[in-house]
Amino acid sequence: MRRGWPIAIRSETGALALLAVETADATRLAEFDPETAAPLLISAGRAVALNLANQRDAAVPDAPVMIARRPWLDFDAAMALADPQLDLATPLKGPYRAVPPIAPDAAAAALRLARIAGLLPAFFVRTEALGRRVEDGVTLADIAAHQDPARLRLVTRARLPVAGAEQAEIAAFRTPESPDEHVALLIGAPNGAPPLVRLHSECLTGDVLGSLKCDCGPQLHAAIHAIATQGWGILLYLRQEGRGIGLINKLRAYALQDQGFDTVDANTRLGFAIDARDFGVAARMLALLGQDQVRLLTNNPDKVAGLEAAGIGVVERVAHRLPPNPHNAHYLATKRDRTGHQL
Repeated sequence: MRRGWPIAIRSETGALALLAVETADATRLAEFDPETAAPLLISAGRAVALNLANQRDAAVPDAPVMIARRPWLDFDAAMALADPQLDLATPLKGPYRAVPPIAPDAAAAALRLARIAGLLPAFFVRTEALGRRVEDGVTLADIAAHQDPARLRLVTRARLPVAGAEQAEIAAFRTPESPDEHVALLIGAPNGAPPLVRLHSECLTGDVLGSLKCDCGPQLHAAIHAIATQGWGILLYLRQEGRGIGLINKLRAYALQDQGFDTVDANTRLGFAIDARDFGVAARMLALLGQDQVRLLTNNPDKVAGLEAAGIGVVERVAHRLPPNPHNAHYLATKRDRTGHQL
């Protein structure tokens, strides 16, 4: 998909051939769809932003929506429909019409696959598999296995003194399919009590570059300090950048925030769920480390629910509060008011 090659997905409701809009071009589209008949697949969140679906569809923003192909829906128009950064610069030519999705489970899987690849969730779609055997297509099970927490394995461990916690050990985890490698920082020594645990999702801009738009960097360092002060705990560093949509799409969301959208509306306008992270990954990491009960350092009730749903007992939620700055005050208020963070 990242190379601009078409793919096929097989499902119980049919097989779809798909060409990702972001990595294609007009020539590849003509080769993929010489009859100019392939509809455009986008997400419900994006369709609602474009007034191409009912507002109730926003409840499931990453559900599939198909737009009927029309002569004016060429490659440039498709890119404008796919990328919300272009909304202010590219007036819609339309009219466009939403149609019932073809092979809806395969279409939904395609949108998930786009998120895994870090691409905009938009495809041209054909119902035949490009002259290939349908058996050659990717299956829903193939896509699910890519992020299946049960396939996560503990690969290696090593001593790693860090600033604020010199008595620390790092453990690395991965699955056979995914290039994302999650890590755990074990601080101190087990003492028989449930460890103080922090689930920290990767944030390059905050953790490494010191971005003031979020509170990730300060939260990371404050968590290490808090765990070290307690004497025993674990920091899980999860490779789920941008609430699971990837670095590039997170930066696209930043660009939308510069246009006046908050972090929630920016994600759904891009066509993604409000939060696409899987905290089952964290639960699997804790289980592999021999921990089935934790004290969780978080303001996010979804993290508590995610761990408990995956079999890890949360005996206490410990608040993780840090002061805002002028650049992230609105972001923190949005987390409180729209995603239930208990700030």
